[in-house]
Amino acid sequence: MNKYQKTAEAIAQLSGEQYRVTQENGTERPGSGELLEQWQAGIYVDVVTGEPLFASADKFESGCGWPSFSKPIVTDYINELVDESIGMRRTEVRSKQGDSHLGHVFNDGPRESGGLRYCINSASLRFVALADMQDAGYGQYIAQVEVAG
Repeated sequence: MNKYQKTAEAIAQLSGEQYRVTQENGTERPGSGELLEQWQAGIYVDVVTGEPLFASADKFESGCGWPSFSKPIVTDYINELVDESIGMRRTEVRSKQGDSHLGHVFNDGPRESGGLRYCINSASLRFVALADMQDAGYGQYIAQVEVAG
């Protein structure tokens, strides 16, 4: 049994914006997400299931108005789907167990980091600081997180 489960209780705990983004494929306004300017060391997990998605070491400033990452922390926790909902072909990013809409991935990221830009809604994420990762059950990912300073 996978420890990252989408439950009715977890869905009931979401704010209106978190629900709209993760469950109704919404997008937060550019520049409005609370994690956009979060540069502390740690990981970003699915707000619904807690699946580990992105590490602070892979976050970069893209200027797009949403948190951007060069790669997922665990590729097995990400699904990429074709999205043609706005009349153009894009690649949607969803969490695997929670099936939460996270955002989209584009091929205009930093070349030195693989060239991808995972453009992710803050409302779909919960930040877990490096100091809290072990106690929160994410100890195995500490090596993938940069240590500030």
